Amino acid sequence: MRRLPSRSLAVLATIGTLALTGCGTDPGASSDTAASTGTGRTIRAQKVMQLTKVHEETGMTLLEGPTFDEDGSLLVVDVTAPAGKPKVIRVDIEKKTSRAVHTDGRGAYTSAQFSPYDGRLYLTDYAYGEVVSLAPDGSDPRTFFSGKVDGAQMNLDDIAFDKAGNLYVSDTRGLSEGEEHGRVVRIDRDGKKATVLAGELAATNGISFDVDYRGLWISELTQNRISYLRVDGKGGVASQHTAIRVDGGIAQTDSIAVDADGNLYVGLSGRPAMAVYNKHGERLATVEVPARAEGLEMATNVAITPGGRTAYMTVSGPAGGYLYTFDALAEGIRQSNGG
Repeated sequence: MRRLPSRSLAVLATIGTLALTGCGTDPGASSDTAASTGTGRTIRAQKVMQLTKVHEETGMTLLEGPTFDEDGSLLVVDVTAPAGKPKVIRVDIEKKTSRAVHTDGRGAYTSAQFSPYDGRLYLTDYAYGEVVSLAPDGSDPRTFFSGKVDGAQMNLDDIAFDKAGNLYVSDTRGLSEGEEHGRVVRIDRDGKKATVLAGELAATNGISFDVDYRGLWISELTQNRISYLRVDGKGGVASQHTAIRVDGGIAQTDSIAVDADGNLYVGLSGRPAMAVYNKHGERLATVEVPARAEGLEMATNVAITPGGRTAYMTVSGPAGGYLYTFDALAEGIRQSNGG
C-alpha cells in the first residue's frame, strides 16, 4: 500500500477505524465455518472511570493499548485524538485521575508497549506506518522504524516483543481494499532490519506471544479467526495454522492478550466484550460490560496487573472512552501488558 499523505485528522480517524472495525467489509461472507466449542461462563466487568469524550474534530474516540509502567500507572492511547489532544494518557487507577503524556500533530496510535530491551514506550502509528518510541515519561519522541517492507507500506496495528526486545507487528495491509494482504513483520530491536514472517492474512490485528515465547497468536479481523505462528528461535516461522474460529456475530476479532496460564483474551470490535479461550481453542468465558452501559460498541484490549489478576479493559463508543475492570482467569505477565 502506498504511503499515506498528510491529511486532516478526521480522515486519519476514519482510516484508523477501518483497521479496528473492518468498516466496508462483510464478515458474513467468510468461507470458514465457526468451530468454537461453547460460550463458557459470563464475567461481568465493572466501570472504573471515563477517560475521554467524543472529539468534535474526529467525531469519535477510541481507546487502545493499555499497558502498565514500572510504577504501576496504566497508560492507554486514544487512536482518534486530534492534534493537540492527549494521544497517550497516564491513569492513576486508585485516584481515578488521568493526565496527558504525549500528543503530536499527525499520529494515529493503535497500541503501546514497553520494550524489555531499552525500557522505552513503543507506539504503532497506523496512519503513517511507523513505530514511534518515547521515554517512559512521554518525552524524547523518536521514529524507531519507518518505510516500506518488501516494497509495501505498512498499516501497523499491534506490537509483541520477544525476550530480547525484537518487535513483532501486525500489518493490516489490504483492509481498505477488502483483500487478504495482511502481514506479520519482525523488526530487529535496533530498528535496522524488517522481515515479513507471514503474509496473505485477513486484516492482521491482535498479536501476542504465548507463555513460553514458542509462538505468536494472531487475530485476523475480517475472517474472525486466530492463527498460530510457531517461531523457530532464529527470527523466522517454523509453522502456521488456523487455531480458533471466533463466533463473533456482528463483532470482529481485535487485540489479543495472554495470561500466565496461556489463556487468550480476544477483544471484540462491534460489541463491548472480550472472548476468552484456552490454548486448545476452548471458549472459557465472555467478559461483558453491564447491559445498562449504553453507547459502547467495542472492547479493544486488556492489561492484566503483572503478578495479579485484576484486569483493565479499554471500551469505547459514542458514549466515550472508558476503563472497565474484571478478575482475570490467571495472573498477568508481559504478554498481557500492552500490545
